[in-house]
Amino acid sequence: MNRVLAIVFMALAVAGALAGVAAPVAAQPRTLQAGRDLPIAAFFGRFTGSGIAAGEDADYLGVTQRDLDVQIQAQGSGFSATWRTVLRQGGVPGSPNVRTREVSLTFAPLGRPGLFRAGESGDPTAGQPLVWARIRGSTLFIYEINMTEDGRWDVQTYARTVSGAGMQLEYTRLRDGERQRIVRGRMVKQAN
Repeated sequence: MNRVLAIVFMALAVAGALAGVAAPVAAQPRTLQAGRDLPIAAFFGRFTGSGIAAGEDADYLGVTQRDLDVQIQAQGSGFSATWRTVLRQGGVPGSPNVRTREVSLTFAPLGRPGLFRAGESGDPTAGQPLVWARIRGSTLFIYEINMTEDGRWDVQTYARTVSGAGMQLEYTRLRDGERQRIVRGRMVKQAN
C-alpha cells in the first residue's frame, strides 16, 4: 500500500508542476462562467485537424507537421478516448518518413467530480504507465507518467480544450523536468 501511496504522491507533485506548463491552454477564453467545469459529455465526438511539433531536437530536425484525429465517447459511467497521430519527419526533403501512432484508453470516474482513472493504468515502477484524466473549465487533461529504464520520470500531458465546434490540443512531454516535445494543434468536430 505504501508503494501505491508513493506513486500517487509523485503523480500529484508532477501534476502540480505541469499545471504551469499547460496553463496557456487552460487560460483560453471560456464559454462558461468562471469556476465551472464542463461535463465530460461536452468533449464527446470525433475531431480531426493538424498540428505542429517542436522539441529539444528542433534545431536539428526542425518542426514537424502532424495530422490529428481524436474520438471521445461515453463508456459506461466514464468515457473512452482514442487518438491517432500521423507524423511526418525525417526522410528526404519533399518525401518525409510517415508514421502513425494510435492510443485507446477507457476511463472510469474516481468518485470526485471531473476526475477519472484509466483502466489501463498501472505502476510506473513495474513498467506500466500511471494514467488519469481531469476536467478543468473547458479543458480535458490526460496525464501519463512512466519511469525510464534508468529510473527517470517521463510525463506526457494532453490538454484538449473545446470551444464551439472545435478543439485545441496542447501536448507536452517532460523527462526529469526538461521539456522534450510540445505539439499544438487545432481540430474541427466531425458530423456523425
